[in-house]
Amino acid sequence: MILLSDYLVLGAILFSISVVGIFLNRKNLVVLLMAIELMLLAVNINFVAASHFLNDISGQVFVFFILTVAAAESAIGLAILIVVFRNRKTINVEEIDSLKG
Repeated sequence: MILLSDYLVLGAILFSISVVGIFLNRKNLVVLLMAIELMLLAVNINFVAASHFLNDISGQVFVFFILTVAAAESAIGLAILIVVFRNRKTINVEEIDSLKG
C-alpha cells in the first residue's frame, strides 16, 4: 500500500527538480516555462494525495483551479515567447533582458 508520505516525497522531488531547473537553466525561456509547470504539478500531486488520505474533496477541487490557471499561464507565456522570437530572433533570456521597443 502506498502511504501519504510516499506521495509527499514524490511531490518534493518533483518540486526540487523544477527549482534546480530554474536555477541551472537561465538561458532558454521554454525550459523555464516547463520548470514552472512541473512545479505546479508537484503541488497538485500533494493536494490530491492529501485530499485522498483525508477523505476531503476540497483539495481535488482546488487542483482544478490550479490547472486552469496553469493552462492560461502556459498559453500567455507561449504567446509572449512567439512575439519575442519574431521581434528579436532569439529566445535566449540573457539577450532579451531589456524592454526596449
